[in-house]
Amino acid sequence: MNHLFCFGLGYSARAFAARLAAKGWRITGTSRSPAGAARIGALGYEALVFDGSAPLPPKAFSGVTHIVVSTPPDASGDPVLRHHARDLGALKIAWLAYLSTTGVYGDHGGGWVTEATALTPNTERGRRRLAAEKAWMALDLPVHIFRLAGIYGPGRNQLAAMRDGTAKRIIKAGQIFSRIHVDDIANVLEASIARPNPGAAYNVCDDEPCPPQDVVAYAAQLLGVPPPPEVPFDEAELSPMALSFYADSKRVSNARSKHELGITMRYPSYREGLASLLRDVKC
Repeated sequence: MNHLFCFGLGYSARAFAARLAAKGWRITGTSRSPAGAARIGALGYEALVFDGSAPLPPKAFSGVTHIVVSTPPDASGDPVLRHHARDLGALKIAWLAYLSTTGVYGDHGGGWVTEATALTPNTERGRRRLAAEKAWMALDLPVHIFRLAGIYGPGRNQLAAMRDGTAKRIIKAGQIFSRIHVDDIANVLEASIARPNPGAAYNVCDDEPCPPQDVVAYAAQLLGVPPPPEVPFDEAELSPMALSFYADSKRVSNARSKHELGITMRYPSYREGLASLLRDVKC
């Protein structure tokens, strides 16, 4: 039986795991807390607590054939590698996915980037991710790097933000983001399992980068309500995490993912994605 082990069974990994569980795969996932592990168990998966402070028992990896790593690196590096590089190296796995971020490219002033673009992160978050990518690639494992754009999907989208009053139409001149629906992340990962290429890196994003305020305005249009007022970036009072996103402006190309993995984006832009969420998920 195929056995997927997810270090950090969070939002993106859950969408992927559900796809494989429906095909009869065994799923094991970790959470940082007992409460999070209990939520994983409630999904019918095997659950473990891993917060990066101590290793898991070696028996946790028994029978594992495929691995997804989505736990973020900390100031000391990647917690999975810190505790389990040797354990994973002893496994005979078919495929390993490291979920990184397009933040490793840094700022390109709204220009296009591909997987061949120089990696010049300009935030601490991006620098940590790049260091983790390099550390994973240095191992003798079938590692695939997936650089995710801004993630949205059920419960995490501008429709939901409009409804709960947290949506902001922030204006920063020249700011361009790429994004990706969580279901299309699962599509890319599943396609990679079918066409493994160890050592490859893939951008995971939709076809249409755009200014973030355009997505907010479209969500308001779908809901039939006025968009929130424009807020200049300097007055937006953003969290440190949000500020790190606005430090980079670029258009991310998904051409390699399409060509090598043979995928077609289910949601080629935010318009199809948001319309589907309103119609099928109710946000």
